[in-house]
Amino acid sequence: MEEYKDYLEHLKNLIESEREEERRKAIEEIKSLSAAQREKSGKTITGLKGKVVSQNPKKTVIRFGRRVEIKTDIGPGDVVLVSNGDPLKKASEGVVIERGSRYIDVEFLKFPDIGLEGVRVDLFYDDTTFNRMEENLDRLSYGGLMAIKLIFEDEVVSEAETVDFRPFDDKLNPSQRAAISKALGSEDFFIIHGPFGTGKTRTLAEYILQEVERGNRVLATAESNTAVDNLVERLAGNAKIVRVGHPSRISEKLRRVSLEEMKKEHEGYRELEEVWKEIEELVKKREMEIQPTPRFRRGMSDIEIMELAQKRVKAYRGVSGAAIRSMARWLEINERLKELFSEAEEIEKRIEKDILEKMQVVLTTNSTAFTVDARFDVAVIDEATQSVIPSTLIPINKARKFILAGDHKQLPPTILNLEAKELERTLFEILIERYPFKSEMLDTQYRARREIADFPSMTFYGGRVKTHESAEKISISDLNPSARSTAERFLTSHPLIFIDTEKSGRERSKRGSKSYHNPVEAKIVEKVVRILEKMGIDRDCIGVISPYDDQVRLIRGLVDCEVKSVDGYQGREKEVIIISFVRSNEKGDLGFLRDYRRLNVALTRAKRLLIAVGNAETLSRDVVYRRFIGYVKERGAVIGGSTFLSLD
Repeated sequence: MEEYKDYLEHLKNLIESEREEERRKAIEEIKSLSAAQREKSGKTITGLKGKVVSQNPKKTVIRFGRRVEIKTDIGPGDVVLVSNGDPLKKASEGVVIERGSRYIDVEFLKFPDIGLEGVRVDLFYDDTTFNRMEENLDRLSYGGLMAIKLIFEDEVVSEAETVDFRPFDDKLNPSQRAAISKALGSEDFFIIHGPFGTGKTRTLAEYILQEVERGNRVLATAESNTAVDNLVERLAGNAKIVRVGHPSRISEKLRRVSLEEMKKEHEGYRELEEVWKEIEELVKKREMEIQPTPRFRRGMSDIEIMELAQKRVKAYRGVSGAAIRSMARWLEINERLKELFSEAEEIEKRIEKDILEKMQVVLTTNSTAFTVDARFDVAVIDEATQSVIPSTLIPINKARKFILAGDHKQLPPTILNLEAKELERTLFEILIERYPFKSEMLDTQYRARREIADFPSMTFYGGRVKTHESAEKISISDLNPSARSTAERFLTSHPLIFIDTEKSGRERSKRGSKSYHNPVEAKIVEKVVRILEKMGIDRDCIGVISPYDDQVRLIRGLVDCEVKSVDGYQGREKEVIIISFVRSNEKGDLGFLRDYRRLNVALTRAKRLLIAVGNAETLSRDVVYRRFIGYVKERGAVIGGSTFLSLD
């Protein structure tokens, strides 16, 4: 038992290291980059003017807008610092709840201590998740302790029995059915390994419905809100479900099944509204009185103020009797407000508990699961390979059995602090290595054309991922492009293309940056996007990926489609994907391109057309990249960068 305590303490230390690094990096970036530089990188918005949209004692929402269009990575759910120009000197912390083309709405717990002219909004880090992970480690019960014992191989593990079931979804393939059957037949835990495009979400939804059919309550979570919402979409209308989380972090079309919306429909909500109405009225009355700040108190305690007011003194310590009586009224109102806030909180908790008890499935992120006051028969954790152990333990701690789903051949959790790198090794990885008989791999992908899918299947999954017939021959031509020019016909003739920059462009590094960029590759990417758009391919169908942040920033300034890092594209897909590898040097140095999980993610986002741009000579110093370029020559087309740029 002592070793468990030591391990949990070690996890807490790792979390603390990561928290400090995230905070340090956020502050350092604000310090070292100008507002213009941060705005260009998508992490700051300047020149804003604020207007109060809504306000009550619980929260204030302010809309910050400007005439110039806002292009930013900041979006709903992000924690931001709002200031009048210097966020590290004086700022208020808030959460973004909505973003438009020329405005951004931010919610504050209290009115921000800033002017509403000349406002700057900066992306910041979120401390809440770290706090919840640490608190959960201090409260581990049956589920959480079982997971720790499994890590130490101190737990007797049950066999994964094959259970017969009648599927609600009759289009499940054999591997999906096998995964569900064994997950149902496991008493303690089970792992569903879902490579790219193999219908992991569909499989999890069916499994959850099967557990509900057996009378079990399910907690379904994931690291990201997007993954949770994907599950909600699959389950809505098929079971009694509730989506828990801040409304800004929930997809708008799914808010009807959110806890916040359900509370409004609850029979006890009118009572809550009455209490809030009284609170708002009292807040207005309190604003009419003098708040007993040190300036007015002159050393008087609350009791002294009340006694002096009752005695109706004319003055005391230079404070008029009228001011003393006003402060007394302020204190009386404030005491009543405390009672009402407490009453509102109790009513809200009662409503939430009643709703949660009636639900068969509760869906939320790992972090927010900490706030759910309920116990479950099963916890289903999607994206388990992108979740650090302390995060995964939050939902696991609320159930007697857990299911992990993910793909450890893709990217692990992003860890900033080198001292906390150990957190990259997930519970999924540990358990699938130690208990392989407790896992099942989904083996049929529905996302990508065969030419695109076969290389990652052979390279990262031992050739076990096969392409479903529905995806075998899908093509960019299905989108009805008008291919007239030589360049347009070239792009529509091959599902897989490698554009070799040859010796025409070398990687570059900005002063003070640890990242790289490649202007020649950026120019090629720009031309590819322009050609696709000219053919009539919608820009929402096109995605650009680069492993390097500086290249992402460079390309964003050249094209209108979505441009993100590899990490930003994990779990997503596009009809067309363009990859800019960046590295081009005489030494053949590939840096973190040698992390093949990063390559796997990049190569498996495209459905119909995959275009890779890079220096073949540099990339070919590595055996896997050499094989990839050889594979493209066989199954697609390789063309020189200068030749491609010269195509009409």
